[in-house]
Amino acid sequence: MSASGSSVGIPRPIEIVMALFGLTLFAPLMGLSALAILLTSGSPVIFRQQRIGRRGIPFLLYKLRTMKVVHDTDLQVTAGGDSRVLPVGRFLRRTKMDELPELWNVLKGDMSLVGPRPEVPRYVDMSNPLWKVVLEARPGITDQTTLWLRNEETLLASVDADREEFYLKTLQPLKLLSYVSYLRYRSFWRDLTVLLQTCAAVVLPRLSSTPKIEELRKKT
Repeated sequence: MSASGSSVGIPRPIEIVMALFGLTLFAPLMGLSALAILLTSGSPVIFRQQRIGRRGIPFLLYKLRTMKVVHDTDLQVTAGGDSRVLPVGRFLRRTKMDELPELWNVLKGDMSLVGPRPEVPRYVDMSNPLWKVVLEARPGITDQTTLWLRNEETLLASVDADREEFYLKTLQPLKLLSYVSYLRYRSFWRDLTVLLQTCAAVVLPRLSSTPKIEELRKKT
């Protein structure tokens, strides 16, 4: 199985220019957000986490910190209402402003603007052929699957059973299939459309609906 076309997205030189522009444009917003985190929760203001990138190579992903600093938990899934999320963090996560530092990852070449979301190492099964296809491409800040599951935390909050098990057995397999489908037909214009749709979803979040658990289970 191969994600033919997975390398034909937004050209790297254009991504660099767009990432630089974004970092410059949003620098004041990131600065104010960092100050709010510092005043309400102390340091660090930047959250760093290892993710799996292109060809299975790990990299450090950067975000604005939205959660309490907790060292004694292995849970990597965050649901709406999670007590670890800071008050200012709820706003940052809802508006997706916490992801603005990922533009630095794009600038470094760890990520693309559009592509499958990078996963933490413990949730990546390198023996799964779908993962092998997905990891042919650079991970991205956004993609069609991310737009579809923009309210993923709300969805996870409605899960009564083990949320991590639900994520791994129901949600992640659907994500992988969606990633592979997108990469197979990827193009410059499709990636550009996803970027515009992402901007629209941030500005008009009420237009984003949350899939029902029953819908997702029927697809698996």
